Amino acid sequence: MPVDTTSGWRTILRAATAEGLRLFFPIAALHTALWPLLWVAGWQLGLPFAHNTLPAHWHAQEMLIGSFGAALLGFLTSALPEWTDTKGFSGRPLLILAGLWTSARLIGLFGIDAAILLGGIFDQIWLVFLVGYAACLGWRKRTMALTGFVLLLATLAIAAGLLRFSMLTDAYDLAERTIRLMQYALLGLLGLALARITVPITNRVLDPSEETSPYRPHPGRINLAPGLAGLLIAAEFSGFSDAVCGYLVLATGAAFLDRVAEGFIGRQGWTFKIAGLWLSSLLAGLGLLLVGFGRIGLDIPTLGGLHLMLMGGLGLGVLQVLSIAGLLHTGQPLGFSRLTRAAILCLLTALALRVTPEFWPSLTLPGGQYGPSALAWAAAFLLWLYAYIPLLWSTTTIDQDRC
Repeated sequence: MPVDTTSGWRTILRAATAEGLRLFFPIAALHTALWPLLWVAGWQLGLPFAHNTLPAHWHAQEMLIGSFGAALLGFLTSALPEWTDTKGFSGRPLLILAGLWTSARLIGLFGIDAAILLGGIFDQIWLVFLVGYAACLGWRKRTMALTGFVLLLATLAIAAGLLRFSMLTDAYDLAERTIRLMQYALLGLLGLALARITVPITNRVLDPSEETSPYRPHPGRINLAPGLAGLLIAAEFSGFSDAVCGYLVLATGAAFLDRVAEGFIGRQGWTFKIAGLWLSSLLAGLGLLLVGFGRIGLDIPTLGGLHLMLMGGLGLGVLQVLSIAGLLHTGQPLGFSRLTRAAILCLLTALALRVTPEFWPSLTLPGGQYGPSALAWAAAFLLWLYAYIPLLWSTTTIDQDRC
């Protein structure tokens, strides 16, 4: 379906800001595709204005708060109104949030040390907004169902602020701890999102008529992974030893692996729309296990584990959410196109290219250690953009049924 340009860019802007995910999902995909590629191709992982800070800290901040943060903005500003049966945001409020997010991202792209505080203020505004928005909806509806989101979002906001502070003060150890907190908070949010998404999507696949609910997960599995992620966050905040945190990381990884059983529904479990969900949990769990083994003292390439759980678990989970919600919120049937399936395969290829050298140090890839992975990663999200922009930015899909 082509984007309707006959009425000009104002019409497209109205469609793009009709709902949070219509604006922020494409922004998230564009940022996720281009920022790592620019760092690798343009500056070889160095940043032109980062003189007193580590490029690795900028990289972590831009991927966790930038790429995944934009996806979170789109997801929650669209999902929270649905879950609470309230009116969502559209138009100018979404553009303001996008302006704040974009301003911080431009600072991060170049690693501008002099603007660390300014970028932190921009990020804190939209992060605190998300915390307050979820808390207010939970209070208005007198429900505890959003408590997990509120606590994990608050953790993400606090950790993002502490990372900026540590970059300003050259507090390396604090920066490393806050990056771990951001990782665990986002994985916890992934677990909560998968718990909300997997059941209705699986039932729709098993019974397209939606007259029955043949799939009902074990109640103990639904919030086990995010619950253990919250316990791990509490241990990190409290300054527990590496060994204690390591065993909690292992427990959280095991809980994510347990969620793989949600895909045991027969041959339908191997379709892209279902397999991507349980594969996201599998990769997050495997990555957490490797990181946990490293923290309890085993000689494990933990950087490979980090990319398994972030590029693989979190990255694939985000791509699945972008793809599924993008279809359902534009009134399309729940079937991935060839472009979407190609995007998922490109992401898995990027993951393999990035992780394999960590476990096989003697392997030499054409284009260097990071180039092929960055290209495949960019291709994944650019393919998604090409497939979904015509749907999300078309006025003909604005009034379609929601999820």
